[in-house]
Amino acid sequence: MDRIQLVEAELDTLYLISQVLNSDYELAAKLQGVLEILHKRSGMRSGMITLRDTENDGMVVSVVHSNGANRPSEPVRYQAGEGLIGAILDEGSTIIVEKVANEPRFLGRLGLYDPELPFIGSPIYMEKGELVGVLAAQPDSALFLGERGRFLEMIANLIAQSVNMLRGIERKQQDLLSERDQLKQALIKNYRFENIIGHSVPMLKVFELIRQVAKWNTTVLIRGESGTGKEVVANAIHFNSACASGPFLKLNCAALPDSLLESELFGHEKGAFSGALALRKGRFELADNGTLFLDEIGEISASFQAKLLRVLQEGEFERVGGTKTIKVNVRIIAATNRNLEKEVTKGEFREDLYYRLNVMPIYMPPLRDRSEDIPELAEFLLERISGQQGGRALEIKDSAIRILMKHHWPGNVRELENRLERAAIMSSAGIIDRDVIVNTGLEDEIDSSSQKLQKTPVTVDFNDENMDDRERVIAALEQSGWVQAKAARLLNMTPRQIAYRIQTLDITMKQI
Repeated sequence: MDRIQLVEAELDTLYLISQVLNSDYELAAKLQGVLEILHKRSGMRSGMITLRDTENDGMVVSVVHSNGANRPSEPVRYQAGEGLIGAILDEGSTIIVEKVANEPRFLGRLGLYDPELPFIGSPIYMEKGELVGVLAAQPDSALFLGERGRFLEMIANLIAQSVNMLRGIERKQQDLLSERDQLKQALIKNYRFENIIGHSVPMLKVFELIRQVAKWNTTVLIRGESGTGKEVVANAIHFNSACASGPFLKLNCAALPDSLLESELFGHEKGAFSGALALRKGRFELADNGTLFLDEIGEISASFQAKLLRVLQEGEFERVGGTKTIKVNVRIIAATNRNLEKEVTKGEFREDLYYRLNVMPIYMPPLRDRSEDIPELAEFLLERISGQQGGRALEIKDSAIRILMKHHWPGNVRELENRLERAAIMSSAGIIDRDVIVNTGLEDEIDSSSQKLQKTPVTVDFNDENMDDRERVIAALEQSGWVQAKAARLLNMTPRQIAYRIQTLDITMKQI
């Protein structure tokens, strides 16, 4: 082979190797392809690539190629200074040997090399001079060894770029996996049973049911009025179950018409309908080995109920426009504020679907039946509202809590949060007391529905040292029906003294 033929062969080899390194194959397959091209196109036999072992700082043979031979069954390692590979690792430069038999540093651990032929090994450098591997091969002749050494250095540089890019992708993937794991741990921490607010008897029953049902892959139907926290319970069940590491997807069934609901849950094939430009997986497929939360399940139409029933019974479905049956393992948690029993009686909800969903019902109590939880709920919700308002300090007084505990709360916890956010906006100092709550209009609503007031009076300890004067006077006025003389007796004051306190403490008297 003359020099012109050598240059042509090397250019052809460089082109083919660049294509392999830019392919979508895994790193090991790419490196194997590089060695095969070197062998077939440029006469560089017995190719070998070693990569640095990050654990012991040595080199491990990653791929080899010689007459069809592949990577050795057992790992072959080289330390710095050990053999020719170790010498390249130690010196960090290309080594050219004219004849293997005359090189005392040659170890021949792979048993691949012809002792009568030359040997070339080049370091693979990453950015910032990091040596990550060695590319070695045996030229088929001793001609033009200098040129062939420089050619092998060019190939080593191409390999370095590919390794650098793949390692960058691997680092990003690892970062994403770590971030995902951290987020999952944070979610699990946020949805522990003890993080659900409430110590009333109805809520303690709910906690016990959640603990029991979380152990199994049973279908759960969460019942209750709107705003009672059904989604919070669904989160708690998933993140405390055996499938907590799996996906958790949610869908509000009332938000979509049947045509879109079917595509959203089951997915669709490319071209299934106008606008279906690509295959799309549905929620059932994406939630495989995890949990799917179907909110407002009572809103789905009778025609779609039959399609949903099949998935719940058989665990299989077809995408819209598809014929392939897809099997999934998904835990279903459904929720509704409807009376499904009445819906079944009227023929508006399939009885077989009702029994399939109602395996393990959990009834969420309305807020009016757990008013003793309102103080703790108010503190929790204010902390969240504080975060939404840039970490603003918010404080709620007992006088405000007492009014909140008298309300009927038709909107339940959602209404309570709405009311507290309104109060926080109206309080310039961030202190929510009785006057702030009254200014939101809540007291008028309580008066207009007096039959729904809290029947059990809230007892107040007027000697509580943690209660300031303003709160103490307000509590006495509330307990005395806003009659100043009676309030004065509760506080061991004269009517004139309490009138003076009302004026100086800027207490707005309730009109009765």
